[in-house]
Amino acid sequence: MSMNENMNMNMNALEKKAARKASVTYTTVSLVVVLVFLAITLFDGNTYTAVARIGGMIWVFVLSMIVSMPIVIPSVKKKIVG
Repeated sequence: MSMNENMNMNMNALEKKAARKASVTYTTVSLVVVLVFLAITLFDGNTYTAVARIGGMIWVFVLSMIVSMPIVIPSVKKKIVG
């Protein structure tokens, strides 16, 4: 195996590691935001139906994924790959 092939294999492994870590990070961030949303709907004094809460949780999760992915992916990739 040539040195160039070995470097490519190492780079692919690093990129996979970065992608895995980034996906765990932005999913965790989104789930935390969903839990904050749920806490707000439970404790703000208003009454919300289960459908409203669940629909809101799904909406907040999707939006927070959309927002956090482009922020988290490059920063994690920069840390791991360099």
